[in-house]
Amino acid sequence: MTGHITFTMIKPDAFSAGNSGAIIKMIEGAGFRIQAMKKTKLSKEVAGKFYEIHKERPFYQDLCEYMSSGPIIAMVLTKELAVDSFRELIGATDPAQAAPGTIRQLFATSIEANAIHGSDSDENAQIEAGFFFSELERY
Repeated sequence: MTGHITFTMIKPDAFSAGNSGAIIKMIEGAGFRIQAMKKTKLSKEVAGKFYEIHKERPFYQDLCEYMSSGPIIAMVLTKELAVDSFRELIGATDPAQAAPGTIRQLFATSIEANAIHGSDSDENAQIEAGFFFSELERY
């Protein structure tokens, strides 16, 4: 069912700052439906598996450390053209470059602590959602 699901995580910085509710409200206000949601804390090993695609990149270890530093909220979202619509809602990775009113412009504090993850393709949305939610086939 490509094209209408995406995956997101509210990252440890946004969760610890108490911004989860406001972010979820923005997501729903933009017309996304939450199909699955859970709060969890990633171990460094699980974060490493999730971000394995970046294993050879210089930031990989810091990313795994950061993503295992506190709770996250993982969600599967649905909407037409979900990946592109969600990428627009969250804004650029660098909050200084993010458009006004986007999640990262409002809640991120740096490129590293950028508040939220969003799938970058329909294929990765399926893979990432399946990583956290085995019941994905229902969506």
